Parts: sequence; structure tokens; C-alpha cells
Amino acid sequence: MNENEISRVIFDAGLKVHRQLGPGLLESAYEECLYYELRKTQLLIEKQMPMPLIYDEVKLDVGYRIDLLVERKVVIEVKAVEGLNDIHLAQVLTYLKLSHCKLGMLINFNTLLFKNGIKRVINGNI
Repeated sequence: MNENEISRVIFDAGLKVHRQLGPGLLESAYEECLYYELRKTQLLIEKQMPMPLIYDEVKLDVGYRIDLLVERKVVIEVKAVEGLNDIHLAQVLTYLKLSHCKLGMLINFNTLLFKNGIKRVINGNI
């Protein structure tokens, strides 16, 4: 599957979670439920994947973790916040650069309409 096909699967899984739970829960609850739904798809799903930073040819474990990584191609960052802002987008871009992935999805479950809480983020450096 390519990144766009994977993103459709992610959107559908996220929509299902949002329809069942609605807004107002903790980020960790949405992440677990999204992970559960995505695991049903038979895609490779990695949760809380450590992402080291390479600085001056030294690999540093500085605590970065990707919420969900799908097929080692699409980074998912799960939020449950009042509104997405530039720092959330910057976080996804950083994860895309560190993981060498092209596509990220920033998903905020704390919205009345699911489609208003999802942003596609493209890594232009690849």
C-alpha cells in the first residue's frame, strides 16, 4: 500500500473511534483505541516507537516517541486538545524528518466533527 491508501485506512479507523467515544477523553485512550482498530487491518502498526536524534554522527536517545507508525510509512500523532496549533504541526514534521517518512497524520480527537481534527502533514525533504 502507498501512503495515500494507508491514510484512508487510518482516517476510517479514526472515524470509527471518534464515533464510538466522542470528544472529551484522554489522549492515551484514543491512542489505544486507534491502535486496536488499526491492528484489525493486518497492517504493520508500531506503537510508542522510540525515535533517536542523530546529532554530529552520534545517536542520542532524547525521549522522542512516535505515537503510531503504520507500515513504516505513515506517522500518526494523536492529540486530545482544544485546538491544533503550529507546535503540533512542527512536532509531526520533526518525527517525519527523523523517521524519513513522507506522510504524517495529526489527529485531534477533541472535536465535534472528526474531519475538523485531522491534518495531513507532508515531509518535503524527501
